[in-house]
Amino acid sequence: MKAMIIEKYGKTPLLLADRPMPTVGDYEVLAEIHVASINPLDSKIRDGTIKLLIKYEMPLILGNDFSGVVVKAGKKVTRFKVGDEIYGRPRKQSIGTFAEYISVHENDIALKPKNLSFEEAAAIPLVGLTAYQAFHDILQLQKGQKILIQAGAGGVGTFAIQLAKLMGATVATTTSEAGMDLVKSVGADEVINYKTEKFEDLLENYDAVFDTLGGDILERSFKIVKKGGQIISLSGLPNARFAKADGLGLLKTMLFSAASHKLTKLEKKHHVQYTFMFVKASGEQLSTITNYIESGEIKPIIDRIFPMDGVEEAMKYSETGRAKGEIILKIR
Repeated sequence: MKAMIIEKYGKTPLLLADRPMPTVGDYEVLAEIHVASINPLDSKIRDGTIKLLIKYEMPLILGNDFSGVVVKAGKKVTRFKVGDEIYGRPRKQSIGTFAEYISVHENDIALKPKNLSFEEAAAIPLVGLTAYQAFHDILQLQKGQKILIQAGAGGVGTFAIQLAKLMGATVATTTSEAGMDLVKSVGADEVINYKTEKFEDLLENYDAVFDTLGGDILERSFKIVKKGGQIISLSGLPNARFAKADGLGLLKTMLFSAASHKLTKLEKKHHVQYTFMFVKASGEQLSTITNYIESGEIKPIIDRIFPMDGVEEAMKYSETGRAKGEIILKIR
C-alpha cells in the first residue's frame, strides 16, 4: 500500500513509500482509508517534540484520524462488518492514517454520520474527541458556566465552541479579524481580536479556559479564571499530575514536575487547577458525537482539501496557524 512516512524525527519532508499491508488482529478491522485530516499533533509527532510522552519506531506513518470503509474484520469483532462506513482516531500507539489502509481496534471507531461525506467525517474524530474529553471528562462543564476557548477559528476551536454552547456554557474566544464571522456563526458569545486586544483585559471570573496555544498565552490565561476554576491545555507543558495519571514512571514525573514549575506556581497563586491533556481513542464517545452531528447540533468546519501527494504543503499550511477549521487530506 502507499503511505506517507518519516524515517527520523525532525522537520523533514514526508516521503511517499510502499509499505506492507497491515495485519488484522482478532479485535481489529482493516479499513480502506478514504480521507484523513491534518492536525497540529502530526507536526509535533514528526518534529519529536512529544517523544517523552510517546516514542515511535521508524519508519513511521503519520496521521491521527480518518474516515473510510471496513474491508476485513477480525474473527472476534462484533460491532462492525465488511462494507461499513466508519471514522475514528486510532489509539496513540497505532497511528498511521496517511495511508491507503489501516488496521484499527473496533473500540476506536464508530459508524460514520449518515449526513456527512467522507471529507466532512474525517474533520471530526481528533478535534471532536479532544473537545468532548476536555469538557465532559475533565471540566464537567455545566450550563451557565463561562469558558474561554483560545484560537476559536481553528479545527479544535470551531468544534469546541459548538460543543460548549450545546452544553449550555457562555463562550468567549480569540481569533483574528479574518476568523470573526466564522466563530460567531458557530456560536461564540464574545469574540476578542487577539491582534488588537488582550483577553485578560476584557474577561474576568471565568470558570475555565481551553488552551490550544501554550506559552505566554497559557500563562496569561490564569488571570481570568476564578478561584476553584480550571485550565486545560493541549500545548502547555505536561506536569507531574499528568505523568502520574498516565503511568509514565518516576523519572518522567520528576522531569515534568521540574519543567512545569512555573505553571504549578501559577496554579497556587490563582487557586486554579491546570491540566495537560492528550486525547484518547474512544469509539463510544465518537458515537455520542455522531448523534450530535446527525441531529444537526454540531457541524464540521473544513478549510481546505489537499490530495495525498500534497501532504507536505498541507502540513506547512497547518503550521501557519491560519487555517479556519480542519485541513483535509484526500487519500482516495
